[in-house]
Formats: sequence, structure tokens, C-alpha cells
Amino acid sequence: MNFQSFFPVTLSSFWHDANDSSLDENLKSWLLDPASLTLRLKSNCHQFRVELLGQKIEKCQESEAVDLIIAGEGVLVREVLLFCDDIPQVFARSLLPLSSLTGAEQALANLGTQSLGQVMFNNPSLKRKTIEVAEFDATSTVSQLANKLSGVTQPLVSANSLWGRRSIFILENKPLMVSEVFLPGAFAYQQTDKSGYKHV
Repeated sequence: MNFQSFFPVTLSSFWHDANDSSLDENLKSWLLDPASLTLRLKSNCHQFRVELLGQKIEKCQESEAVDLIIAGEGVLVREVLLFCDDIPQVFARSLLPLSSLTGAEQALANLGTQSLGQVMFNNPSLKRKTIEVAEFDATSTVSQLANKLSGVTQPLVSANSLWGRRSIFILENKPLMVSEVFLPGAFAYQQTDKSGYKHV
């Protein structure tokens, strides 16, 4: 499958505090986990890989602007898919302000199929600000991407809407934003019984 043809997916939604939503405990544990998502995914599978959908420089859109990344400033947009054992788990969209891609952080512009999260969490200076969450219904671009990945022609029903999170990271005093949406086959939507085994 030519993943690059999906780029850019973009993420337009209402981001808000997780406490404003009634979420399943397992899903909440994934959405609000402050640690590395890459490491958590790796611990749940045998083979982890990153597929780069694409990246390009553009102006930050008004809908994605936040306190530390303002509308109109130049950002490098990077979109990837995270796979565990060939099952797409997460769609991630990152905004890297060009003003943050200086010094050693210039390397973040050339990660290819390396995990951005893994690189960031290896830096002791990393700080994560508040995690916001959002729900994506069947009309969203990321749900349409999920349907194409699974080969489903029928739209996702509302009960199976997708959930995502985003947060600002400060790396060497430079801001960048990462948004991650859990795709239909993700561990985040599976239930875990008391024995620790997961089941759908």
C-alpha cells in the first residue's frame, strides 16, 4: 500500500481536558500515559515499525495554533503510522516549529522512519505539558484513513469513533507539538481482564 498518498491527513477536532470525557479505563491509561508511547507499544508486540506518510514545511494553521506555536509561523509537519506486528496502531502528526529546529534539534527534520518519540524521550531535558484529548467521528480525515488501511468501505459507526491526544513538548527549551490518534486495531481499545490478558 502506498501510505504516502494519504499525506497530509491533518487533524481538525475539539481538543479538551480528558476530565471532561467519560472514558474506558484502559483507553484513558493510554491517552494519559506521560511516558513514551513508542516504548509502550514495543512492550506489547514483537515487531514495531514506523511508516512515514510525509513531511513538509508550511505555516501553522489557526486551528492548530497553541500558546507556544502561533498561527502563521513556519512549522515542519510530519505524519507517520506506528505499526505493531503489521497492525496499524497509531496515526501521529507532529508540528515542529522551524525556530525549534536549530542546533542538535536540526536532526529532528531528518528522522525518516525513526520514532520521534524515542528520540525525544532519550533527551533528559524533555518536558511534557498538559495532555489534551479529542474524539474523531466517521467524517474525520483520520477515520477515513483508518478505513482505507483496513480495506473497509463502510464508514466507522459512531460507537467506534477514534480517540486521540496531543501535547506540547519542550526539548532543550524549544516547543514542538505531537498529536496521536489510536486506530481501530489499537491496544488502547482492548479490554484487559484481571489476569492481565487482553481481549477485544
